Amino acid sequence: MSAEPRYQPYQGPAAGWGALRSVTQHWLDSKQPIKNLRALLKTNQDHGFDCPGCAWGDSPEDHLVKFCENGAKAVNWEATRRGIGREFFARYSVAQLREQSDYWLEHQGRLIEPLRYDTTSDRYVPIAWDDAFTLIADTLRDLESPHQAEFYTSGRASNEAAFLYQLMVRAFGTNNFPDCSNMCHEASGVALGASIGVGKGTVTFADFAHADAIFVFGQNPGTNHPRMLEPLREAVERGASVVCFNPLRERGLERFQHPQHPLEMLGNGSKPTSSAYFRPHLGGDMAAVRGMAKLLLQWEQEAPGSVIDHAFIAEHTDGLRDWIAAVEHTDWAQIERQSGMNRAEIKQAARLYVRAERVIACWAMGITQHRHSVATIQEITNLMLLRGNLGKPGAGLCPVRGHSNVQGDRTMGINERPPASLLDALQRHFAFSVPREVGHNTVEAIAAMQEGRSKVFIGLGGNFAQATPDSPRTHAALQRCRLTVQISTKLNRSHLMHGRQALILPCLGRTDLDLQVGGPQAVTVEDSFSMVHASRGQLAPLSREMRSEPAIIAGIAHALLGPHPVEWLRLIEDYGRIRELIASTIPGFTNFNDRLDQPGGFHLGNAAGSRRWNTVSGRARFVANALPDELLPPQVRSQADTTHLVLQTLRSHDQYNTTLYGLDDRYRGVHGMREVLFINSLDIYRLGFEVGQRVDIVSQWDDGIERRVRGFTLIAYDTPPGQAAAYYPEANPLVPLESVGDGSHTPTSKFIAVRLEPSTAPRHIT
Repeated sequence: MSAEPRYQPYQGPAAGWGALRSVTQHWLDSKQPIKNLRALLKTNQDHGFDCPGCAWGDSPEDHLVKFCENGAKAVNWEATRRGIGREFFARYSVAQLREQSDYWLEHQGRLIEPLRYDTTSDRYVPIAWDDAFTLIADTLRDLESPHQAEFYTSGRASNEAAFLYQLMVRAFGTNNFPDCSNMCHEASGVALGASIGVGKGTVTFADFAHADAIFVFGQNPGTNHPRMLEPLREAVERGASVVCFNPLRERGLERFQHPQHPLEMLGNGSKPTSSAYFRPHLGGDMAAVRGMAKLLLQWEQEAPGSVIDHAFIAEHTDGLRDWIAAVEHTDWAQIERQSGMNRAEIKQAARLYVRAERVIACWAMGITQHRHSVATIQEITNLMLLRGNLGKPGAGLCPVRGHSNVQGDRTMGINERPPASLLDALQRHFAFSVPREVGHNTVEAIAAMQEGRSKVFIGLGGNFAQATPDSPRTHAALQRCRLTVQISTKLNRSHLMHGRQALILPCLGRTDLDLQVGGPQAVTVEDSFSMVHASRGQLAPLSREMRSEPAIIAGIAHALLGPHPVEWLRLIEDYGRIRELIASTIPGFTNFNDRLDQPGGFHLGNAAGSRRWNTVSGRARFVANALPDELLPPQVRSQADTTHLVLQTLRSHDQYNTTLYGLDDRYRGVHGMREVLFINSLDIYRLGFEVGQRVDIVSQWDDGIERRVRGFTLIAYDTPPGQAAAYYPEANPLVPLESVGDGSHTPTSKFIAVRLEPSTAPRHIT
């Protein structure tokens, strides 16, 4: 963290010396550097623990170091010697803690004992585990309906914890499973499920070594998935094309200095990570891909058989004719206006695609957090189907997931709209009537709590209060609850936006040794490539009062349901018993316990990756979506004028999701501050402001609610005119709860119409 807030453009490559310095700083700050060094060397290794950061897959090759800069930050953040319990909360009231920053809250250390909110003192005080479980069970049983409770899940939860959680909640009687997937890759699951019959990516880690081209849409791997930089760099080195689409120039998509290459480090060299870089408008990716498709169809007409894989299409797809009609109906003026790219740029991208026999298409939240995200992902899928780029080595679709087990949680049944096959399997095996009603996703859960229809919130990890849109409304919704329960490793703002009764239940993290009656336990996770592997914590927990997530869930379930439909407390004596239940009910997990002994884990398999299509027609579908007439939603168009900007929220390089490791963003040149607005210099002067001036950002949404964040410093940045960027969660108050993706309900955090006003306390940066 910098002593003086400042902006200084960064000239270096991604990773390299800057990463090593940052890792060293966080390693020393953990207050137990020697223990943490040993832990870091166990990260992503066989018989070690899975990185608590991103869901990028592990290389099958043996390396001493298998973590990136942000992975090291995540490990050191979790494996700190600092702990907070009753003494800390005796010093600080909740009102006092609310005045602190998010960074300060989490920097205090690990939660070490269960706590109950005391209304009289406005403080959290100790509570015995059994008393906490009884309070939860009594409150849930007192509800008029199980549907009045919300059961949130963070992507960090293990497969074992997620399976127990969904089983407990369904045995209780509801499918209310708001989860972090609803806010990030929900559009990927919806789009791919309809197009190819599987809501996951179709590639493996090994495919990247065989691809002739890798297209990267709306993704910043240098900050969000740094281990992805190595296969991108290797692809460029062997002559493959790495084609990037991103409105901002992100350093990780330009060049990379490998920290494990001594000669490169000593010579301060670097290698490129892309061979072409296009900068569409926010929300313009679908139009860009539509333009590429239009050119491909034109070239096929000019030279039949030269572009389209007719054999693949005839054997494996349907819907081509309708999609071709939609492409032909789209005119170039609309494509260029909406994409922000000219025809020459789109032609260059199309040529790179056509020249490659095997193509991987990757994307992340720059694609999924728009109103038309489902249609955009289906358009990318259409482009890939056109040349048979699914189900062969070196080719396929790759939604790059966020948190390390967010995909596994969905596999385990954390789904408010569960498939009938899952419910049928649970009902057969556990012999109880499984609820069939559609549950609440994240946005619906916030609305239900705000309106008083839901009265209990239980959060399995995460920081719901800050991760969600329309922050003041989310905070108010949580505070209307009878009871809020947070299963957490560290203090965050969700503990402070509590219900009339509230509990903090401290859980073990990935780095912590998990000792149960049956001995040390392993949990499992699933990465972005559907690889499942074991994670074994290495460090002794700070306190005996900390419990594992499976143990906490089993304790709640036993208090709530007794031994129905399973003997909960017996299951946590040996997590292998949980895995036996998973193997009996979840496809792909046959012989689960035995297969964990395989080095690197095992692959779940992917029907679409094997050219088996679990769609209604039994074929992959070309889905014909029209380009949006307007990217601005109707609630904005009436008030939009030349003074408005379109804002996207994004992470800094010193954070992961809502966790802030520091206040710097090295690659973007920001030091010691987070309330900043990245904006084109032409827009600064067009709107009558100055570089470094502080402004208020006001969301434009026609519902009578003022959404405003204050005191953001204007930083002149290389972003397309009319578009801007700011960090979340600071900018989350600007995202209207009702502004969601069509078909996905994902908040549109990458496309927010805003205007700027002078702040009441202007300040200039140096």
